[in-house]
Amino acid sequence: MAMALRCFRHLPSLLYRSSFAVIRGLPQAPAGCPALLLDGCRQCVHQVLLTRQLATKKAKGKGQSQAKVNISAALVEDIINLEETSEDMQAVVEALKEDLSRNLSVRTSPGALDHIIVMTKDGKFPLNQLGQISLKSPQLIVVNMTSFPESTAAATKAIRESGMNLNPEVDGTIIRVPIPKVTREHRESLAKLAKQSTNKSKEALRKVRSKSINQVKKSKNKVSEDTIWLLEKQIQQMADSAAAEMDKLLAAKTKELLG
Repeated sequence: MAMALRCFRHLPSLLYRSSFAVIRGLPQAPAGCPALLLDGCRQCVHQVLLTRQLATKKAKGKGQSQAKVNISAALVEDIINLEETSEDMQAVVEALKEDLSRNLSVRTSPGALDHIIVMTKDGKFPLNQLGQISLKSPQLIVVNMTSFPESTAAATKAIRESGMNLNPEVDGTIIRVPIPKVTREHRESLAKLAKQSTNKSKEALRKVRSKSINQVKKSKNKVSEDTIWLLEKQIQQMADSAAAEMDKLLAAKTKELLG
Protein backbone atom coordinates (compact mmCIF):
# COMPACT_ATOMS: atom_id res chain seq x y z
CA MET A 1 0.00 0.00 0.00
CA ALA A 2 2.81 2.40 0.87
CA MET A 3 4.46 1.69 -2.48
CA ALA A 4 1.18 2.31 -4.29
CA LEU A 5 0.70 5.63 -2.55
CA ARG A 6 4.27 6.64 -3.41
CA CYS A 7 3.46 6.01 -7.04
CA PHE A 8 0.26 8.01 -6.76
CA ARG A 9 2.08 10.98 -5.22
CA HIS A 10 4.45 11.20 -8.20
CA LEU A 11 1.55 12.33 -10.37
CA PRO A 12 2.35 16.09 -10.29
CA SER A 13 5.70 15.59 -12.02
CA LEU A 14 4.09 13.30 -14.55
CA LEU A 15 1.30 15.74 -15.21
CA TYR A 16 3.81 18.40 -16.28
CA ARG A 17 4.62 16.12 -19.23
CA SER A 18 0.99 15.41 -20.05
CA SER A 19 1.15 16.89 -23.56
CA PHE A 20 4.15 14.71 -24.42
CA ALA A 21 2.51 11.69 -22.80
CA VAL A 22 -0.49 11.90 -25.09
CA ILE A 23 1.71 11.99 -28.20
CA ARG A 24 4.55 9.66 -27.23
CA GLY A 25 2.82 7.31 -24.81
CA LEU A 26 2.58 7.14 -21.04
CA PRO A 27 5.51 8.10 -18.78
CA GLN A 28 7.44 5.36 -17.06
CA ALA A 29 6.58 4.34 -13.52
CA PRO A 30 8.36 6.26 -10.73
CA ALA A 31 11.53 4.83 -9.27
CA GLY A 32 10.79 2.23 -6.63
CA CYS A 33 7.50 1.15 -8.17
CA PRO A 34 7.45 -2.68 -7.98
CA ALA A 35 7.05 -4.61 -11.21
CA LEU A 36 3.69 -5.96 -10.12
CA LEU A 37 2.36 -2.41 -9.79
CA LEU A 38 3.80 -1.10 -13.08
CA ASP A 39 0.69 -1.64 -15.21
CA GLY A 40 -1.54 -0.29 -12.47
CA CYS A 41 0.66 2.77 -12.08
CA ARG A 42 0.53 3.51 -15.81
CA GLN A 43 -3.22 3.00 -15.83
CA CYS A 44 -3.60 5.41 -12.91
CA VAL A 45 -1.49 8.04 -14.65
CA HIS A 46 -3.43 7.60 -17.89
CA GLN A 47 -6.72 8.11 -16.06
CA VAL A 48 -5.47 11.29 -14.37
CA LEU A 49 -4.08 12.74 -17.61
CA LEU A 50 -7.31 12.03 -19.42
CA THR A 51 -9.36 13.54 -16.61
CA ARG A 52 -7.33 16.75 -16.48
CA GLN A 53 -7.40 17.18 -20.26
CA LEU A 54 -11.17 16.70 -20.46
CA ALA A 55 -11.72 18.97 -17.49
CA THR A 56 -9.70 21.68 -19.28
CA LYS A 57 -11.85 21.23 -22.38
CA LYS A 58 -14.94 21.62 -20.22
CA ALA A 59 -13.65 24.95 -18.93
CA LYS A 60 -13.18 26.13 -22.52
CA GLY A 61 -16.44 24.82 -23.96
CA LYS A 62 -19.88 25.43 -22.49
CA GLY A 63 -22.46 22.68 -22.31
CA GLN A 64 -19.92 19.84 -22.24
CA SER A 65 -19.87 17.37 -19.36
CA GLN A 66 -16.74 16.77 -17.30
CA ALA A 67 -14.97 13.42 -17.28
CA LYS A 68 -15.74 11.18 -14.31
CA VAL A 69 -13.09 10.56 -11.68
CA ASN A 70 -12.84 7.05 -10.27
CA ILE A 71 -9.99 6.70 -7.78
CA SER A 72 -9.39 3.33 -6.18
CA ALA A 73 -10.39 3.58 -2.51
CA ALA A 74 -7.42 1.37 -1.57
CA LEU A 75 -4.93 3.87 -3.01
CA VAL A 76 -6.12 6.73 -0.79
CA GLU A 77 -7.25 4.93 2.37
CA ASP A 78 -4.54 6.76 4.34
CA ILE A 79 -6.19 10.05 3.36
CA ILE A 80 -9.92 9.24 3.47
CA ASN A 81 -12.21 6.24 3.55
CA LEU A 82 -14.21 6.73 0.35
CA GLU A 83 -16.35 3.67 1.03
CA GLU A 84 -17.43 5.11 4.37
CA THR A 85 -18.24 8.43 2.70
CA SER A 86 -20.38 6.61 0.15
CA GLU A 87 -22.18 4.69 2.90
CA ASP A 88 -22.90 7.90 4.84
CA MET A 89 -24.37 9.55 1.75
CA GLN A 90 -26.47 6.50 0.92
CA ALA A 91 -27.76 6.43 4.50
CA VAL A 92 -29.16 9.94 3.99
CA VAL A 93 -30.90 8.80 0.80
CA GLU A 94 -32.40 5.76 2.53
CA ALA A 95 -33.64 7.88 5.44
CA LEU A 96 -35.44 10.16 2.97
CA LYS A 97 -36.93 7.17 1.16
CA GLU A 98 -38.29 5.80 4.44
CA ASP A 99 -39.65 9.19 5.49
CA LEU A 100 -41.50 9.73 2.21
CA SER A 101 -42.94 6.23 2.30
CA ARG A 102 -43.98 6.16 5.95
CA ASN A 103 -45.11 9.70 6.70
CA LEU A 104 -46.42 11.11 3.44
CA SER A 105 -49.43 9.29 2.07
CA VAL A 106 -52.71 10.55 0.66
CA ARG A 107 -54.62 8.33 3.09
CA THR A 108 -53.30 8.44 6.67
CA SER A 109 -53.05 4.98 8.28
CA PRO A 110 -52.39 4.00 11.91
CA GLY A 111 -48.92 2.84 10.91
CA ALA A 112 -48.04 6.37 9.81
CA LEU A 113 -48.22 7.47 13.46
CA ASP A 114 -46.05 4.67 14.84
CA HIS A 115 -42.72 6.42 14.56
CA ILE A 116 -43.72 9.98 15.42
CA ILE A 117 -41.13 10.99 18.01
CA VAL A 118 -42.52 12.17 21.35
CA MET A 119 -40.40 14.34 23.65
CA THR A 120 -40.96 13.36 27.30
CA LYS A 121 -39.16 14.21 30.51
CA ASP A 122 -37.47 10.80 30.30
CA GLY A 123 -36.27 11.27 26.71
CA LYS A 124 -37.45 10.70 23.14
CA PHE A 125 -39.74 7.77 22.31
CA PRO A 126 -41.71 6.61 19.25
CA LEU A 127 -45.44 7.11 19.76
CA ASN A 128 -46.18 3.38 19.43
CA GLN A 129 -44.03 2.72 22.53
CA LEU A 130 -46.13 5.08 24.64
CA GLY A 131 -49.66 4.49 23.37
CA GLN A 132 -51.81 1.91 21.64
CA ILE A 133 -52.67 3.10 18.13
CA SER A 134 -55.77 1.78 16.36
CA LEU A 135 -58.15 2.63 13.54
CA LYS A 136 -61.57 3.37 15.09
CA SER A 137 -63.22 4.07 11.75
CA PRO A 138 -62.13 4.99 8.20
CA GLN A 139 -62.15 8.62 9.34
CA LEU A 140 -60.65 8.29 12.84
CA ILE A 141 -57.44 7.02 14.47
CA VAL A 142 -57.36 6.58 18.25
CA VAL A 143 -54.26 6.63 20.47
CA ASN A 144 -54.82 5.13 23.93
CA MET A 145 -52.29 6.65 26.39
CA THR A 146 -53.50 4.72 29.47
CA SER A 147 -50.08 3.09 30.00
CA PHE A 148 -48.30 6.47 30.06
CA PRO A 149 -50.96 9.07 30.92
CA GLU A 150 -48.32 11.64 31.91
CA SER A 151 -47.13 11.72 28.27
CA THR A 152 -50.56 12.44 26.76
CA ALA A 153 -49.90 16.16 26.27
CA ALA A 154 -46.48 15.53 24.75
CA ALA A 155 -47.91 12.91 22.41
CA THR A 156 -50.68 15.25 21.30
CA LYS A 157 -48.13 17.97 20.53
CA ALA A 158 -45.93 15.54 18.57
CA ILE A 159 -48.88 14.43 16.43
CA ARG A 160 -49.93 18.02 15.74
CA GLU A 161 -46.36 19.04 14.79
CA SER A 162 -45.60 15.91 12.74
CA GLY A 163 -46.14 17.74 9.45
CA MET A 164 -48.91 15.30 8.47
CA ASN A 165 -51.67 17.90 8.64
CA LEU A 166 -53.27 16.22 11.68
CA ASN A 167 -55.37 17.93 14.38
CA PRO A 168 -55.61 15.60 17.40
CA GLU A 169 -58.30 15.99 20.05
CA VAL A 170 -57.75 14.91 23.68
CA ASP A 171 -60.30 13.19 25.92
CA GLY A 172 -58.57 12.17 29.17
CA THR A 173 -55.93 9.63 28.16
CA ILE A 174 -57.49 9.07 24.72
CA ILE A 175 -56.20 11.02 21.72
CA ARG A 176 -58.56 11.10 18.75
CA VAL A 177 -56.98 11.88 15.39
CA PRO A 178 -59.43 12.69 12.58
CA ILE A 179 -58.12 11.57 9.20
CA PRO A 180 -58.03 14.52 6.79
CA LYS A 181 -60.28 14.36 3.73
CA VAL A 182 -58.48 13.74 0.47
CA THR A 183 -58.89 17.15 -1.15
CA ARG A 184 -56.73 18.90 -3.74
CA GLU A 185 -55.46 21.22 -1.01
CA HIS A 186 -54.51 18.24 1.14
CA ARG A 187 -52.62 16.65 -1.75
CA GLU A 188 -50.76 19.88 -2.46
CA SER A 189 -49.92 20.27 1.24
CA LEU A 190 -48.41 16.78 1.31
CA ALA A 191 -46.42 17.48 -1.87
CA LYS A 192 -45.03 20.61 -0.25
CA LEU A 193 -44.02 18.58 2.83
CA ALA A 194 -42.30 16.06 0.56
CA LYS A 195 -40.22 18.85 -0.98
CA GLN A 196 -39.34 20.20 2.46
CA SER A 197 -38.21 16.75 3.59
CA THR A 198 -36.07 16.39 0.47
CA ASN A 199 -34.45 19.79 1.04
CA LYS A 200 -33.62 18.82 4.64
CA SER A 201 -32.05 15.59 3.40
CA LYS A 202 -29.98 17.50 0.83
CA GLU A 203 -28.71 19.72 3.63
CA ALA A 204 -27.65 16.59 5.55
CA LEU A 205 -25.96 15.35 2.37
CA ARG A 206 -24.03 18.62 2.02
CA LYS A 207 -22.78 18.21 5.58
CA VAL A 208 -21.43 14.74 4.75
CA ARG A 209 -19.74 16.12 1.62
CA SER A 210 -18.20 19.09 3.48
CA LYS A 211 -16.92 16.85 6.28
CA SER A 212 -15.24 14.54 3.76
CA ILE A 213 -13.67 17.37 1.76
CA ASN A 214 -12.35 18.97 4.95
CA GLN A 215 -10.77 15.65 5.89
CA VAL A 216 -9.06 15.47 2.49
CA LYS A 217 -7.72 19.02 2.84
CA LYS A 218 -6.00 18.07 6.08
CA SER A 219 -3.59 15.99 3.99
CA LYS A 220 -2.57 18.84 1.68
CA ASN A 221 0.94 18.89 3.18
CA LYS A 222 1.40 15.15 2.63
CA VAL A 223 0.10 14.66 -0.90
CA SER A 224 0.09 16.59 -4.16
CA GLU A 225 -2.33 19.32 -5.14
CA ASP A 226 -3.63 17.13 -7.94
CA THR A 227 -4.41 14.28 -5.56
CA ILE A 228 -6.44 16.67 -3.39
CA TRP A 229 -8.19 18.02 -6.51
CA LEU A 230 -9.11 14.55 -7.73
CA LEU A 231 -10.43 13.44 -4.35
CA GLU A 232 -12.55 16.58 -3.96
CA LYS A 233 -13.95 16.01 -7.44
CA GLN A 234 -14.80 12.38 -6.71
CA ILE A 235 -16.52 13.30 -3.43
CA GLN A 236 -18.55 15.94 -5.28
CA GLN A 237 -19.52 13.34 -7.89
CA MET A 238 -20.72 11.01 -5.14
CA ALA A 239 -22.79 13.82 -3.60
CA ASP A 240 -24.26 14.76 -7.00
CA SER A 241 -25.26 11.15 -7.61
CA ALA A 242 -26.99 10.93 -4.21
CA ALA A 243 -28.77 14.27 -4.81
CA ALA A 244 -30.00 13.03 -8.20
CA GLU A 245 -31.41 9.93 -6.52
CA MET A 246 -33.24 12.18 -4.04
CA ASP A 247 -34.72 14.19 -6.90
CA LYS A 248 -36.07 10.97 -8.45
CA LEU A 249 -37.64 9.96 -5.13
CA LEU A 250 -39.26 13.40 -4.80
CA ALA A 251 -40.57 13.33 -8.37
CA ALA A 252 -42.13 9.90 -7.86
CA LYS A 253 -43.70 10.86 -4.52
CA THR A 254 -45.03 14.16 -5.91
CA LYS A 255 -46.64 12.33 -8.82
CA GLU A 256 -48.20 9.85 -6.38
CA LEU A 257 -49.53 12.57 -4.06
CA LEU A 258 -50.95 14.81 -6.76
CA GLY A 259 -52.46 11.90 -8.65
